[in-house]
Amino acid sequence: MKPLKPENETPEQLFKRVAEFRTKAILHQLKLLGNCANKRLYKYSPEDIDSIFLTINKQVKVVRAKFETDIQEDFELPNRGVNEK
Repeated sequence: MKPLKPENETPEQLFKRVAEFRTKAILHQLKLLGNCANKRLYKYSPEDIDSIFLTINKQVKVVRAKFETDIQEDFELPNRGVNEK
């Protein structure tokens, strides 16, 4: 379910609403992943577990870095004169 967007929402309010919604969704999915730890239902190796958490931790670092950098991801072609060839 998508969070409803109130009218006249500030960027700070938008961030809080969307980030809270998405964080709760991630935490829910992690709880579901935790259900796979039930050894009566699932069989897995230590390597499987290492692979899962290596991947999750790597993605957490990537996302965290996006919050800690000022690098813009925008792209623009250089401005050239109309008559240039």
